[in-house]
Amino acid sequence: MKFMLLIHHDDVELAKAGPELWGDYAAFNAALAKAGVGTPGERLNPAKTATRVSVKDGRKKVLDGPYVDTKEQFAGYMILDVPTLEDAVEWAARCPSAKYGTIEVRQISPKGS
Repeated sequence: MKFMLLIHHDDVELAKAGPELWGDYAAFNAALAKAGVGTPGERLNPAKTATRVSVKDGRKKVLDGPYVDTKEQFAGYMILDVPTLEDAVEWAARCPSAKYGTIEVRQISPKGS
C-alpha cells in the first residue's frame, strides 16, 4: 500500500534544531532506501513564500503567504510503499521532523477508485 507522509513543522521548534537534523535526515533516508520502502522526501520552501490561488465566480484570486496562520506549516512530503498502515506509522515516528511538528500519514488512493 502506498502512503504519503505529510510533514508539518512548527517553525519555532524547528529553529531550535541544530545541524544534526540534516544528518538525522540522511540516516533516515538511507534507512528508507535500504528497506526499499520509500524515497527521500521533498522539502518545501517556508510557508511564508507560498502563493495561494482560488477561483470564485469565475475570478482568479492570488494571495501571498501560507494557507492558514497556524503554529505548524506544511514543510514537505515523502511516499512510502509498505504493507500496512502500522508500518507507515512506524516510519513516520522515525522521521526526524516528528520531533519538530507532526507527520500526517495518508493512504494514496489506488488508481481508478
